[in-house]
Amino acid sequence: MNSMNRRHFLSGIATGSLALAAPNRLFAQTKPRILIRGASIFDGQSPALVNGMDVLVENSIITAIGESLSADEAEIIDADGRVLTPGMTDAHTHIMWNDTIENLIFGSPHEYTGAMAAESARRMLLRGFTTIRDMGGPSFGLKRAIDSGVVPGPRILPSGFFISQTSGHGDFDPRLSYLSPHFAGQLDPAYLRGWTIIADGVPEVKKAVRETLRYGAAQIKIMGSGSITGAHDPLDVTEYTPEELSAIVKEAEHWGTYATIHAYTDVAIYNALQAGVRSIEHGLFASEETMQMMKDKDVFYSTQFLSFSVGPEQAGMTGDSVPKYLEAQAGATNGYERSKALGLKMSFGTDILGTIDLGPFQSQEFLARTKYYEPVEILIQATSLNAELFERSGKRHPYKAGPLGLIEEGAYADLLLVNGNPLEDISLMANPDEGLGMIMKGGVVHKNTLS
Repeated sequence: MNSMNRRHFLSGIATGSLALAAPNRLFAQTKPRILIRGASIFDGQSPALVNGMDVLVENSIITAIGESLSADEAEIIDADGRVLTPGMTDAHTHIMWNDTIENLIFGSPHEYTGAMAAESARRMLLRGFTTIRDMGGPSFGLKRAIDSGVVPGPRILPSGFFISQTSGHGDFDPRLSYLSPHFAGQLDPAYLRGWTIIADGVPEVKKAVRETLRYGAAQIKIMGSGSITGAHDPLDVTEYTPEELSAIVKEAEHWGTYATIHAYTDVAIYNALQAGVRSIEHGLFASEETMQMMKDKDVFYSTQFLSFSVGPEQAGMTGDSVPKYLEAQAGATNGYERSKALGLKMSFGTDILGTIDLGPFQSQEFLARTKYYEPVEILIQATSLNAELFERSGKRHPYKAGPLGLIEEGAYADLLLVNGNPLEDISLMANPDEGLGMIMKGGVVHKNTLS
């Protein structure tokens, strides 16, 4: 092929004159205007469904909600009485974590981690999750690919590096004797792969936060106490001093965003609240007094229910993790009951870790919460309440074109059509293959099984 013909050939690809699909053609949408008719609307906030209203989507935004809207040049979707909800959101994911953490840091090639994460993102979107808050991991590149429309997946509010002390939950090196980066100048593999910055003392934590924000983090994730799966930290350990925590929070505030913290122990949670952390992850062993402080300070409680409602084997626990898991499970009920009684702001998060095949458990979180919450409360947690938490990223929030988690004019057109009424039967959300008839994100239809 000569150079002239080659330029003509490539030009044909770029302009679509050849029969080759551009990336977004893989999705079902064919027109920039979509009119949804005949749906009962759950707007993300009200327990009452709204009937008799059409929803008009133009490009990525809901532009009108009303009776008998004009359908000129619009693709019409007949909901036929199905319930229209906002796209679901997950406030605690690790979208890059699709293998053991040892393999991700020390064994697997970068391209394997990226390929598995892209497939995980596609599956997550097809479970109805249109936005996630990623609570640690090198997800910046995946976010960019999704936002550009090349890879299907949810919107990502990335945290990037875990901020961890030496021997903290983010210290994943299993060796007890190694060349410490503090004393021998050896770079930590977890740092090189974008997972953790080990930082000790006020100057180091300040620099760690600044570097994480430099990458584009929407919020900062602190490892503040012992863990179930950690290499070196027993569950009862409290990590980071009040001075270190205050320095981390202040650096995040300088960038107009906030810090959240992995914390189980009551002392760790108390210290974090005193420092100004705006969300507590897990938090199972918080005392009633500490939880009251969470309420007084308007701090979100970001815990998980499915994770501690199954046995160690089902949760993927082995070896030294089993007794720590059982200890956490024993304390979970008190944490859930206290937070419910106090009326804490409860986000919807899942923290599903491990192989990619564990992904479907994300949807089972809807059922796990029914012991404590009504279906409408769970749906509000997974839509507008999570969106309120995401807004705490302030100017670092990457999605500012409209509200998330709501069905209202001006909001992002992230929409689901449910084959039934999830306010009465939340199990529809736990079985997305059958329960979801349509999945739309930003005005693009990714699934449509309606007749």
